[in-house]
Amino acid sequence: MAVRWLDLVDPTREQLVDALEVHVASEVLEMLLAAPVERPRQHLEGHGEYVFGVLVAMSPVPEEDRIESREVGFVATTERLLTVRKTPPVGEAWAPECLEVAGDVSVGELVFRLVDDVADSFLDVVDAADAEIDELEDHIDDWPSARVRRRISSLRHDLIHARRTVGATRAKVRRIMDKRLDIANEELFPEKVERLFADTYETLFRAGEELDMARDLLASSRDYHQSLIAENQNEVVKKLTVIASALLLPTLIVGFYGQNFLHSFNDFYWSIGVSVGLIVASTIAQLAVFRWRHWI
Repeated sequence: MAVRWLDLVDPTREQLVDALEVHVASEVLEMLLAAPVERPRQHLEGHGEYVFGVLVAMSPVPEEDRIESREVGFVATTERLLTVRKTPPVGEAWAPECLEVAGDVSVGELVFRLVDDVADSFLDVVDAADAEIDELEDHIDDWPSARVRRRISSLRHDLIHARRTVGATRAKVRRIMDKRLDIANEELFPEKVERLFADTYETLFRAGEELDMARDLLASSRDYHQSLIAENQNEVVKKLTVIASALLLPTLIVGFYGQNFLHSFNDFYWSIGVSVGLIVASTIAQLAVFRWRHWI
């Protein structure tokens, strides 16, 4: 029995050409051989004898506070599915357990299992993002402001990338469901397989909705953090105003006393005692008023 699935990891040009059953376009070959990037783009196209695709599975890495994109390309004919897995710049290549346990199924169902596994990876991203946002909300009052800003910025970019990837994947799956993507004889995705893709579409729709919700929660955390910064700045300004006000009257007393009574009061108690008494009395009175008005 012919092998229905062949897997390659970071192949050379010679290995890829030898593994292909059909002649593929040069741009398809170049995309399959292209070096992995941090945030790859997705493709799914029909080319007469074969269907070519590049999918992006996402895997959260909680210990490093990041989301890893794992690119997997494929070429599918009626007889064989060839997958080309690429090892990302940091991390591991996509794991094909879903295809290893598939058993003796058609190539179309193998493609479904591949796409469905990629769709499920976005739900893992949603769970990880919710956990990260919960942690951020728990520590937003005690973490340094710079750390909170970095974490919010990193999460925001990861969520935007994940949402765009989910939207692109959902659009590709929709093309299969609408019978707009197949090989020339329409045997790769029969009606039975197309119905399976409906479940994947629902998974992608759910992932997109929950990612939008996570972005809203993150935006709320960002607004709360900004309000904390504004509140802290107001407290600093209030304290500086109290200090300036407390020093204003003593400065006025010393200046007025020194300019107008330089030779009038030569006794010690007049020059030191009275001025110090006025300064202390005026300062205590100001502090009492500030305390009464709840300014300090």
